[in-house]
Amino acid sequence: QLQFVESGGGLVQPGGSLTLSCVASGFSLDYYHIGWFRQAPGKEREGVICLSSGDSTHSADSVKGRFTISRDNVANTVYLHMNSLKPEDTGVYYCAAVNVTRSSWPMVSSCAPNRYDYWGQGTQVTVSS
Repeated sequence: QLQFVESGGGLVQPGGSLTLSCVASGFSLDYYHIGWFRQAPGKEREGVICLSSGDSTHSADSVKGRFTISRDNVANTVYLHMNSLKPEDTGVYYCAAVNVTRSSWPMVSSCAPNRYDYWGQGTQVTVSS
């Protein structure tokens, strides 16, 4: 059974940093494009940053230069490194994946949530003073 478990969320002051982790079980991240998504209250879920199986990335304009994504294939874990956090970064953050045999990177590189199949339960990030 494919599962993701996110962790690392919490309350952080504006300008602060936070790293989220997403541990995958039941499958190897080697064969998946992966991404981080977020949903703010009253808003639709949006793509934050996505990473191809070949380590190409796509970031939302709102997080470029502040957020990065990394993958540890041995630990089967994806990370979201967030710096210079702003109140508008507040939301529930989800990791998700899609198998490379189902979708090529160009098909999912826009980081559209509906292109990703397997989702974690989410972790809350609140940026507030």
